[in-house]
Amino acid sequence: MLKLAILGFLYDRPLHGYELRRHLVALTGHIRPISDGTLYPAIKRLEADGLLTRETEPGAVAAPRHTLHLTPAGRAALFDWLRAPEDLDISDENRWFTVLAFLRHLDAPADQAAVLRRRLAFLSEPASFFYEGTRPLRAEDITDPFRSGVLLVARATSQAEITWLHDTLTLLETT
Repeated sequence: MLKLAILGFLYDRPLHGYELRRHLVALTGHIRPISDGTLYPAIKRLEADGLLTRETEPGAVAAPRHTLHLTPAGRAALFDWLRAPEDLDISDENRWFTVLAFLRHLDAPADQAAVLRRRLAFLSEPASFFYEGTRPLRAEDITDPFRSGVLLVARATSQAEITWLHDTLTLLETT
């Protein structure tokens, strides 16, 4: 998801590596900290793949700074990723939030709606964090207050998201 986030932020505007890192940390840092040892190799791979370029600018005080720019191939890769996220991008909440953060970059409401429908379908399937055999357990089935709490919080979060998805799909379909 780091690559998607890099492409998404650079779609908005060219950024220096430090600025990009700040944006990434704000989006995912509380969940998955981003070190320089992770970020800069990812940037180099995207650059080697022709998805971004680096321009050197004089530094304000000291060393020159490198500004990262999205290439046309980078824009195309971003749009491809957003139009057809992997199943894990739909089912994993952290990955989903990264997709959702940049879904606005797709111009066609129908493309946006198709991705939202996939998430809605995923949330509509019976699931649990805890099972008895193959049967998903509900919060009411569990006597452990902590496990029950996990399920109650997840249910409330899912219900809020499902409501938002329905509202947003209605909005997209009337546009």
